[in-house]
Amino acid sequence: MDDELDRLKPAGLPADKQRWNIEDLQAYVAAMQAEITHVESMIAEKNKVQSAANALFGGGD
Repeated sequence: MDDELDRLKPAGLPADKQRWNIEDLQAYVAAMQAEITHVESMIAEKNKVQSAANALFGGGD
């Protein structure tokens, strides 16, 4: 029931994590850590592409 109500809330509103149980909080932390790992991987890949472009075109001076 709460999930249905949460879907109706406008996007961008902060979640009331104070009411979450421990398991939900732990799952949230795990999801955020996975997201951080994913974004760090994207950053690393973009840095590789940028370095290759700089080497090819002589940029970065």
